[in-house]
Amino acid sequence: MSRRPTDTFRMKDLCERTGLPRQAIHFYIREGLLPEGRKTGRNMAYYGAEHIERILLIRRLQEERFLPLRAIKVVLGAKDRSLTDAQQKLLREVKQHLVGTSLVTSAPRKLALLPLCERTGIARAEVERMADLGLLSIDTDSQGRPNIAESDVWLIESLSQLRGAGLSRELGFGPDDLLIFEDAISGVFLKEIALISERLQHLTARDVAAIVQRVQPIVNQILSRLHDAKIASFVSAL
Repeated sequence: MSRRPTDTFRMKDLCERTGLPRQAIHFYIREGLLPEGRKTGRNMAYYGAEHIERILLIRRLQEERFLPLRAIKVVLGAKDRSLTDAQQKLLREVKQHLVGTSLVTSAPRKLALLPLCERTGIARAEVERMADLGLLSIDTDSQGRPNIAESDVWLIESLSQLRGAGLSRELGFGPDDLLIFEDAISGVFLKEIALISERLQHLTARDVAAIVQRVQPIVNQILSRLHDAKIASFVSAL
């Protein structure tokens, strides 16, 4: 009888060790959050200890940090982009110096979703669509009422403001259109992480954290100005 490699697990093992159902793990794989297993047959694959660690990390980011799946995918993507152990260690130390700032807050405060929907005019189904897209997370309290993280309120308010500016539901605008901005910023973020990790790795974590705090508002301004400039250039060329 053939022996299973000692460092690999079946899907059943992943479910037992992580507390997740098979469907959730397959969803993580389809969404690119978790690498596929080592296939040994049409319906058989084995997974390593790194799969268990990755699943538990995803759960921790969802449950403790209340991060939406698209944000988790970006975080995991940054970790996987050939960062050396020393660079990852530096980034973890930088995080400790950023705790308490606007960049690294404590456990997010949760707010009731339904009053927010009523105030903004954004339907619950649209917020649930945002959750399906991985833009935010929704959970329920002990009485089954939906909640979202206070840090995600701005996204719902922004969709409401876009509606008020004329990008109405009747014209076909909805939550899916927010992915244009999410995808663009995710690409910029991954390049920022690579740049910081490479260029600042000789500095102390405290110095890197200080630079990040000073640079962030400047970068935000650059992004806004570049967007304005692109629109102006396009209109001028008409």
